[in-house]
Formats: sequence, C-alpha cells, structure tokens
Amino acid sequence: MGIFETVTDALAGSTGTAPGAAGDDGSEGAYWCDDCGVRVRDVDVDDEGLDRDAEGTPTCPDCGDAMRFERATGGGCAC
Repeated sequence: MGIFETVTDALAGSTGTAPGAAGDDGSEGAYWCDDCGVRVRDVDVDDEGLDRDAEGTPTCPDCGDAMRFERATGGGCAC
C-alpha cells in the first residue's frame, strides 16, 4: 500500500459521526444525569421504563433527579 492510499484511508475514518445508521431512528439527543453520569437516548426513555417528573422530563433511575436533555449535533449521536 502506498502513502496515498494510507492517507486516503486515514482521512476516510471520520470521528465526526457515529458509525452505521446513527440518526436514522428519529433520535434528537439524549437525557443525562449530571450527578450520576447516566445517559439515556431520547428514543429509549420509554423502553427503559424511566419515571417522569411533573413537567414530563425523565428522572434518573439511580438518584431520581430530573435529567438534562442534550441535543445531538451533526451526525445524529449525542455521545
């Protein structure tokens, strides 16, 4: 493999987007618990069975505090 192929392969491996079909499932971001570090994608909240506070915001399964929503930017991954 020559230097040009090596550089081309290296540049093709982008870290700006999630691999595969990320973002194709309707996800707009994820909910985070800043104290516990728990992260749940918005499309997984109901499947995870998380409780919600009076405003409808999911609560952390570990500590019970309201989680913070963070929108995904770019490639559809709120990583």
